[in-house]
Amino acid sequence: MTTEDFRSAARATADLVSDYLAELPARPVWQPMGDTARKTLLDAPLPAEGRPLGELLAAIERDVLPHPMGNGSPRFFGWVNSAPAPAGVLATLAAAAMNPSSAGGDHADIHLERAVVRWIAELVDFPHPPGGGLLTSGASMATIVCFAAARNRAARRAGHDVREEGLAGLPPLIGYVTGETHSCVRKAAELLGLGSRHLRTVATGPDGRFDPVELGAAVERDRAAGLLPFLVVASAGTVGTGAVDEFGPIADLCEEQGLWLHVDGAYGAFGRLDPAIAHRYAGLERADSLALDPHKWLGVPVDCGCALVRDTDELRATFSLVPSYLRDEAAGALGWFSEYGTEQTRPFRALKVWATIAHRGRTGLARDIAHCTALARRLGELVEADDELELLAEVQTSIVAFRHRTTGLDGTELNALNRDLPVAVQRRGRVFVTGARFGGQEMLRACLLNAATTEEDLHLLLAEVKAAARTLLP
Repeated sequence: MTTEDFRSAARATADLVSDYLAELPARPVWQPMGDTARKTLLDAPLPAEGRPLGELLAAIERDVLPHPMGNGSPRFFGWVNSAPAPAGVLATLAAAAMNPSSAGGDHADIHLERAVVRWIAELVDFPHPPGGGLLTSGASMATIVCFAAARNRAARRAGHDVREEGLAGLPPLIGYVTGETHSCVRKAAELLGLGSRHLRTVATGPDGRFDPVELGAAVERDRAAGLLPFLVVASAGTVGTGAVDEFGPIADLCEEQGLWLHVDGAYGAFGRLDPAIAHRYAGLERADSLALDPHKWLGVPVDCGCALVRDTDELRATFSLVPSYLRDEAAGALGWFSEYGTEQTRPFRALKVWATIAHRGRTGLARDIAHCTALARRLGELVEADDELELLAEVQTSIVAFRHRTTGLDGTELNALNRDLPVAVQRRGRVFVTGARFGGQEMLRACLLNAATTEEDLHLLLAEVKAAARTLLP
């Protein structure tokens, strides 16, 4: 391939991507793939000979771009998936062109990652000692990193070296969660050998937030039984309703009991940038660790999570392993990023984070987030004013939990209707919303992450929910 071949293909790719992004608002948000389109991708034969770049771009335009997940649209309200920030899209190409391993060494991506991790910590006002964090594939991996450090500290305090001896000989390590805690927490507990049955589900109030009194009682019961409480997982925005735990009382308890306080801020921690809801995050800075996802509310292209910890030594003591072939006498006091997590070969995630934050600035990011939370509160008002709909939880961040409440249906029938509604709405193609359960009730949950979303889109969402419900009713 010549330089001119690549340059021509790169320009064509830029045009293709620009057209795709420009056309998104006018297209259906999502529609099921046809059998032929699906078969084209599933049954693609391994090519014996190479194909020109122009042919590859034509295939992408024909077979891939017409079938998106939908999260680029301003009418996408599903799960917690944002549209990609344009600056991040461009930076991704440059990062791929460099293609370094961001494990360590003296090259641009290493220093840029230290900077953007500090930026992320500053955005949410979390203490950040040098080396106190790293970028990960997402909050699921960030959670594993943070839990491993918490496990290491708990074992050491019990006179045990878990890295050398494993968990054998230790009493069961106990963690505390709520029924609204993200599933990645259970996965992390299982993967690290803690066992999901050693995660205590603590009672919550009607808003789904931790009850500190119940938490304290659970810790005391486990200590009396000879178990080893070590971890509390609070939330800076639950995935179901966007609820934010009250961190102050939880942090007080953790300090008194010597427990590691981890906050799942994957989706919601960046809400701290909005002055209207910043008060909800008081005490977040007291956590021992925080998991975030720049690829959610900040719009950094997937994948990009972040693990932040207060104590750098705990993180490095958990993961550092430097074989002779990786020795770097010039690495400085902080060493390599690979000493702070599980990945040795690490992608250049920092450039797209840098570009996304630098393009919008703190002010622009705060404005975008405030726009989403204000629209969420407005959607809550629209739901409450509609006789066919019911708001199921206070709107605390940018998630709105609601359901259809058709008269004449009993509880079982209402649950069945609301369980089927999200897919019925999705298939219509005009908006995209997903469902969940809260307080034993099936519901729809609209998550607003796109600053391009308007109030008109909210009215369309509710109209589509009601129209889809009519197709499901007898």
